[in-house]
Amino acid sequence: MAKLLSAQCVASLRKSEHLVHLRAAAVHAEQRRYSSRTASEYLHRSVVPSMHYQKSLPRLPIPKLEDTVRRYLAAQRPLLDDQQFRTTEKLAQDFQNGVGKQLHEELTAQDKNNKHTSYISGPWFDMYLSARDPVVLNFNPFMSFNPDPKVEYNDQLVRATNVVCSAVRFMKTLRAGLLEPEVFHLNPAKSDTDGFKKLISWVPSSLSWYGAYMVNAYPLDMSQYFRLFNSTRIPRRGRDELFTDEKGRHLLVMRKGNMYVFDIMDRDGNLVRPAEIQSHLKYILSDPTPAPAFPLGVLTSENRDVWAGLRDKLVAAGNAEDLRVADSALFCLCLDDESMKDHIHISHNMLHGDGCNRWYDKSFSVILTKDGEAAINFEHSWGDGVAVLRFQNEIFKDTTEKPLVHPGSAATAVDSASAVRKLQFKLDAELENGIRKAKENFDSAVSKLTIHAMEFKKGGKEQLKKSKLSPDAIAQLAFQMGFLRQYGQTVATYESCSTAAFKHGRTETIRPATAHTKRCAHAFVREPGQHSVEQLKAMLHECSKYHGQLTKEAAMGQGFDRHLFAMRYMANSKGQALPDLYADPAYAAINHNILSTSTLTSPAVNLGGFAPVVPDGFGVGYGVHDDWIGCNVSSYPVRNVHEFLQCVHKSLEDIFTVLEGRPLS
Repeated sequence: MAKLLSAQCVASLRKSEHLVHLRAAAVHAEQRRYSSRTASEYLHRSVVPSMHYQKSLPRLPIPKLEDTVRRYLAAQRPLLDDQQFRTTEKLAQDFQNGVGKQLHEELTAQDKNNKHTSYISGPWFDMYLSARDPVVLNFNPFMSFNPDPKVEYNDQLVRATNVVCSAVRFMKTLRAGLLEPEVFHLNPAKSDTDGFKKLISWVPSSLSWYGAYMVNAYPLDMSQYFRLFNSTRIPRRGRDELFTDEKGRHLLVMRKGNMYVFDIMDRDGNLVRPAEIQSHLKYILSDPTPAPAFPLGVLTSENRDVWAGLRDKLVAAGNAEDLRVADSALFCLCLDDESMKDHIHISHNMLHGDGCNRWYDKSFSVILTKDGEAAINFEHSWGDGVAVLRFQNEIFKDTTEKPLVHPGSAATAVDSASAVRKLQFKLDAELENGIRKAKENFDSAVSKLTIHAMEFKKGGKEQLKKSKLSPDAIAQLAFQMGFLRQYGQTVATYESCSTAAFKHGRTETIRPATAHTKRCAHAFVREPGQHSVEQLKAMLHECSKYHGQLTKEAAMGQGFDRHLFAMRYMANSKGQALPDLYADPAYAAINHNILSTSTLTSPAVNLGGFAPVVPDGFGVGYGVHDDWIGCNVSSYPVRNVHEFLQCVHKSLEDIFTVLEGRPLS
């Protein structure tokens, strides 16, 4: 693009009588440049088609039953006393030799008849869509964007316009098959090259995965991507449904709880001129309409059956068309009127907000605050973090490197009043009462949530790798030590791991609470003077090695959680009595994840977070950076999150003290 006039130039030009002509000329030049730049319709043009590897992806393996039972018992060992463990061991062995064997065989046979998908895909969708808890706090996580490095681009209107334009470019690139396939490169020098890409693009898609595998590259499943856009989770009694309508060309915008729509693509499927989008968003931001007394968005925070009943009433009251418009929008943009005070404020705002200026059922929403802080909040049933993170990374890169509007850009003189439509819902007394109750329930739920953050600045990934330790293993060990220090026990811990290396893979669980971490945590916390520095270092290496093994197994579809889940689902769907293994209190306990953890580091992401998955748990979002470690942790009143993070900080200090060769005091 031609170099834009600087802010100082614009200021001085305002004094000139030629300003009007210059502006008009600039707008026409912008129009000419924009319409001639078909490249601006796409983020990039991949040589390898987006879905090139999809057909040849390997299938998610079903682990051997004896491996699953062995891994399950190893994960139970640190959580149980000897008597409890003997009981659980007996139940697990009986399961392996009896009903489990039969369920495993049925699962394997069913999997052989459904080669187009994975054994976990159906049951996992069902688990999410049948859950009746509100999606807010229970399921939807958030990931906040880093600020734009160019400070002036963090203006709410400028950033919102650029994010919307880049999102459309991403969607068009994806749908045209021009988005680079998602590939995990173990040897980028060989596989992430133009030469290799040209070569692999000629390999038939039925064989392409094998070609990538030969150079140590692992293509990832991209089947979830189509649900990113024009998609919504629709509440239904008993089980929700996922709705996608790719014909929608409009954006859903929320401000002060009011809902607006306007087209961001024209009839030919091209991105509407960025200056026009900016003009429409400016119109919405300056709309003096007050917040509605009964904001409809808060219904999406309700219990799913309650919301399903109210949605039926909304349809009966004549709102079907406006609901469909919201459901089929490309995505939701939430423009918030408040500025953020700090990280904690950002976390609360992006995770739940006020309940009114959100449509939590959309596949994802982009939230933009008055001071230009941005985040994605996404509904979890349709997909996992892999697709959303890729989208976020691409959007951040595009908006920061190739923004289509700029500070001082004049919004085009267009008739936004006729282009932007405010959705007007007809409500009766029953619906108003439902909205009032939903807001009360929402306020009550979020008032109980505390979020606290910690930054450990005395070391990170670089130092741990020099010590030949897994950074993730050490972060997880610090959580085990922290919890032991605070509460004196070892509890069920969940770490999410993607199985996107397989067709229709979802996630597997890494179980970071192990016999090794329990022994090591006790040594550091309870008996610091009883072990030499070398002995403590040896324990750290044991923990790291075992955690690395668990991580590798989970990523390769060789955990135990999803296999046990699928067999339980199989028994339920056949109406069989629940096998004794699943009625064991120890099975309930290991699935009551008091420490629920997820890690994320990306140049686009500032912080991420989610609520605890159980009332007496912690929701631990964390990232291990080159020279520091950050945690963003949530809890309900049963737990003290401030104290927990102090204990985690102390644990990290102790670990790094030992790594420096100094004894613990």
